[in-house]
Amino acid sequence: MSQTAVNRMSGARTPLAGVICAAVAVLGALFLSPLIALMPQAALAAVVIVYSVGLIQPADFRAMLQVRRTEFIWAVAAMLGVMMLGTLKGILVAIIVSLCALGYQVANPSVYALGRKRGTGLFRPRSPENPDDETEPGLLIARLEGRLFFLNAERVGEKLRALRQEINPRVVLLDMGAVFDLEYSALKMLTEAQERAVGGGFEFWLAALQPEVLAVVQRSALGTALGRERIFVTVEAAVDRYRAIHGGVAPAAPGVSYG
Repeated sequence: MSQTAVNRMSGARTPLAGVICAAVAVLGALFLSPLIALMPQAALAAVVIVYSVGLIQPADFRAMLQVRRTEFIWAVAAMLGVMMLGTLKGILVAIIVSLCALGYQVANPSVYALGRKRGTGLFRPRSPENPDDETEPGLLIARLEGRLFFLNAERVGEKLRALRQEINPRVVLLDMGAVFDLEYSALKMLTEAQERAVGGGFEFWLAALQPEVLAVVQRSALGTALGRERIFVTVEAAVDRYRAIHGGVAPAAPGVSYG
């Protein structure tokens, strides 16, 4: 009963359960030790097996695999580690595996090319499941996510270059709404991208910056190079501006940029 999971399975709801378990253990040690000593080890092993089997939840493993494979791998690593190395070392293995996986996710953030759901203002990753999503000829909308810093800046740059080479756009528009922090190395990467845009015959725009990120950009050389007219409040505003410039369509609303 000292195991948290077994305690919970027995119906424990408050810390009082731990006090009761301790009292029962003391009474057992004082008065039942001679009887317990006569029990065969096989019987004691059977008790451990019975309550351990109840801790195994195959349905949870199936649910994790169906929803997210990463958590399923963590769970399997924890299970095998406990079985082969013992409880504490097995949990340590699971922690190390999860930290490595999280480190990989941070170092390899997602970069999506976006399209607009037809007839709406919703922008979402382009995929074969949504073939009717609208795109503007010559406009690449790419969404960045997470914290951009020295560990992932180069990888983000590589993904952006791959998307640009695939589409060969007039304008590269970055949706920064999901970027909550912009470290100097990543800012330098974006500045270099802007410089390449000048020599490569395309433009570089930003949209939907969070206040902290916007302040960093505006204080930097990138903000000076872009000017307020190429930093937009929303992605939709930037698309409207693009259509007004390259498609001859008047923007839906004034004041779409920070200019």
